[in-house]
Order: sequence, then C-alpha cells, then structure tokens
Amino acid sequence: MISVTADVFRLAEVFTISRGSRTEARVLTVRIERNGVTGWGECVPYARYGESLESVTAQIEALPAGITRLELQEAMAPGAARNAVDCALWDLEAKAAGKRVWDLAGLPAPVPMTCAYTLSLDTPEKMQAAAAKNAHRPLLKIKLGTPDDMPRLEAVRAGAPKAKIIVDANEGWSAEVYADLAPHLVRLGVALVEQPLPAGDDAALIGIERPVPVCADEACHDRASLAHMGGKYDMINIKLDKTGGLTEALALRDLARAEGFQIMVGCMVGSSLAMAPAVLVAQGAQYVDLDGPLLLAEDRETPLTYEAGLIYPPEAALWG
Repeated sequence: MISVTADVFRLAEVFTISRGSRTEARVLTVRIERNGVTGWGECVPYARYGESLESVTAQIEALPAGITRLELQEAMAPGAARNAVDCALWDLEAKAAGKRVWDLAGLPAPVPMTCAYTLSLDTPEKMQAAAAKNAHRPLLKIKLGTPDDMPRLEAVRAGAPKAKIIVDANEGWSAEVYADLAPHLVRLGVALVEQPLPAGDDAALIGIERPVPVCADEACHDRASLAHMGGKYDMINIKLDKTGGLTEALALRDLARAEGFQIMVGCMVGSSLAMAPAVLVAQGAQYVDLDGPLLLAEDRETPLTYEAGLIYPPEAALWG
C-alpha cells in the first residue's frame, strides 16, 4: 500500500529568496507498507518546476501498489513525486533486510560532513546581523539575485570575516551582472556561485572567465542534463527532488565526477526525512548544503544531528 500525506513544518524565521518569501515548509510524506514493514520518504513539490502538492500527490496515488524501485525509474520522470517514492522504497528494503541503506547500495558507511547554513535574502543590515550570529559556522550560503547584491555581500563578509561563503543567485543575474560582480566575489573570498543565470539563458556562460567556480542548480536535474553542462559550469548541485530520488542521485554523482564536474549536494526546505538520503550522496562532495532542518522551528521525531558545523548520518529510526 502506498499512502501520501501533506505535512507542514513551521520555519524558525521568514525565509526569502529572489522568488519570494515563506513562513512554513509544505512537504509530502509517502509511506509504503508491505508485509508488515513500512518505509517512508519525503518530497518538496516546487512551483519552479511546475509542481504542486496536488499534482505530485496525484502522480504518486496513480502508481501500482507493488511497484519496485527499478520499475519506478521507468514509470515516472525525475521530480518530487519519484523522489519520495524512491526513498520510501529504499527505506522499506533496508528495514525488510535488517540492514542500512548504504550496505544495500554497496557504499561505505557515511561519515559527518561540513554543512552550509543559509542566510535568507534581506536588507544588508539584517544580513550582516544574521552573518554575525552565525559567524562560528565554517560555511555560510547567502541568497542573492537582485540588482542590489553588492551591499548585501559586503555586509555578510563584515559580519562573518572568517567563514567560507558560497553565493546562490537563484537565476537572478545576467551575464553582464555576473561579469561585473566577479572581481568583487574574488575580493570578498566567495568560494562558489550557484546558478547565476537563468537555466534557459546559460549559454552566455560559455567563454566567460569564471574566476569563481560556477555551479549548476536549476540547469541540472539528472544524468541527461550533463550533456548541456560542458563549458558553462564547474560543478553541479544534486538535489533529490530534482533527480527523482536516491537511485538517480547516486548515478548522477558518479557520472558527473567521471566527466570532471565537482559535486555539491543541496536541498529544498524540508525536514530531516528529506535530508537523510541526501547524506549518502553528499559523501565526498566539495560542498554540502543540507541545512533544511536548521531553518525549521519543528522537525521529525528522530531528527538528524547537526553539531559544530557538521551534519551526521541518519539513525535507523529516522530513515534507512
């Protein structure tokens, strides 16, 4: 049996990116029960990709109850719906076998990884205060993507002079804006720029000097996306809601590495259940951005552990 429920998690603070603000995370929780064992997974439908809670629920409810993980890859396109079901099936397999998911997948046991903490888009003054409050963290990610980004970036650097900074423009810049900002990004010690240009207009990145590595997010979903990444990006951001689950995420990671791309593993704003499978993909990644639960005021009953800037592998009581 496959069941879907909509869950809401309050955010600790208003979270803003260039596309808008939110005060809560709305997710879908999928449970698959077979022979007295239940596996579960979570997804976050994303309007940017034409998804809604209703459309994704309908996709999941249309699946046959006994579908296997391999059949799922053919039955559904990459996206949030397939992600939740794929991760639930991995969890189900692990529980039924009495093993951890990484053992089933033939992967080494995961270890703690340095995790980014995201600062919401706000006024320079408020972003500087947020940076100062979190200056003890080793890696800060800041949301930009407006015509007035430089004062914000300067403010964050002033608030957290020792932290490594990565920038996410959320498709908010043009090639001209990126070229103008690039020297200042270098000056302020920015380590990475995520999706500076709209995914549909990223051909402008070809031939542009990239003194700061550029990471594809909205432009890269699954292995099929890699054919369009060459010459534009140095790194790809793997998110399970884009790949359609752990199965494709692991395959994408391995192929991307073989083709010379560095790896970032990111997330939508969701609970620890959504982050848990991504911890496996994040092993050995250059950047890990699985801070969704840190932005919440409430979480799953057995949450992930975040400590001293690190994210720890999930306990079996949570997932896998």
